[in-house]
Amino acid sequence: MNDARANAMHFPVADNVAAMEGSATLAAAQVAMDLRERGFDVIDLSVGEPDFNTPEFVKELAWEGIRKDVTKYTPIAGLKMFREAIASYFGEQFSTDFPPTEVAACCGGKQGLFNAACTILNPNDEVLIPKPYWVTFPQIVTFCRAKNVFIDTEETDFVLTADQVSRSITDKTKLLIINSPNNPTGRVIPADEMRRIVEVCAERNVYLLTDECYLYFAYPPSTPFTSASLPAELRKYVCVGGSFSKTYAMTGWRIGFTIANPEWTAAMVKLQSHSATHPTSFVQYACAKALEDVAKTVDSVRTMTAEYERRRDWLIPALNEIDGFNCAMPEGAFYAFVDVRKLLGDEFKASADVAEFLLRDAYTVVTDGAGFGADGFIRISYATSMENLHKAVDRIKSTLSLSKRGRSV
Repeated sequence: MNDARANAMHFPVADNVAAMEGSATLAAAQVAMDLRERGFDVIDLSVGEPDFNTPEFVKELAWEGIRKDVTKYTPIAGLKMFREAIASYFGEQFSTDFPPTEVAACCGGKQGLFNAACTILNPNDEVLIPKPYWVTFPQIVTFCRAKNVFIDTEETDFVLTADQVSRSITDKTKLLIINSPNNPTGRVIPADEMRRIVEVCAERNVYLLTDECYLYFAYPPSTPFTSASLPAELRKYVCVGGSFSKTYAMTGWRIGFTIANPEWTAAMVKLQSHSATHPTSFVQYACAKALEDVAKTVDSVRTMTAEYERRRDWLIPALNEIDGFNCAMPEGAFYAFVDVRKLLGDEFKASADVAEFLLRDAYTVVTDGAGFGADGFIRISYATSMENLHKAVDRIKSTLSLSKRGRSV
């Protein structure tokens, strides 16, 4: 093969993958890692990952599983003890009554969402997604060759309402995808409003995929709410996507689960049988045993939530003191969603320019809101130390102040 012919060849990427966009959040995190490797003192406020270590008792339970030789294949839907532990824990914490057979283990919450979408969507089905959204939601829909239909929620302060859902449903709508507490805004849909949303979907024969990976990180007076606690006649329209990544600071362990009606669960298990098969066996064991120890689990969650709340209570007022920044108080998760539209003009044409400027001049990594469907905003994660937050705010404030003075000269 001659060089000219070789250079002319391109790998034929599948259409449904070629149409997808890379993850904006992971791209920002990669920039931070690259700069650190080159010796720069970078503060990364882009990452959606707890800065806590996995609790020691969970690590010990994983070793226990290995010592007990829980290292073989498990059922595709997960170990029986894993599924029973999920059902039991939810029953104790949220008064749910779903059976373990409606639970399926998966390799992280993200795979669970993919499994759910790929088993219900056909080409050209319409999928409702509230804006701002987690970056992966529309990419899953694109992969399935379905159609994204976005619901703008700025008029309701980024909290989705049943009325907005009702107005958006058409005869082509198949699915609604949401998460609460929300990434990137930190807003929490109240329990009664969430129930009304599900009721609207059920009345119109629309299914709901709810990403609950931040379920336990709701700050008082907000409280955790799971759609798995709804009555069976509503729950049959819902697939709950759960994860241990945030709850136990286990992002690298890749373990999650879904809760859905038997038919949907069976379809997801069939799909997974031809992909990942199942999550790591002794990780399932560790998670199941951890959930059985309710006291330690609740204590672990409370410790992290209290620290995130402390950081939030300092950070949001500090951000609002920065000229050109405006940020509402989030009720959950660990993100500040900052409106920077007052900064846009001659120097900054879009929020991407603001994010690039903060990276280049303040060595602070934030995530551009455009990746969440919200140009004019930036997402700041406070899943980092108070020391880093103080340093980052000082850097951002002084850098933007210098830039403003430079523009006025």
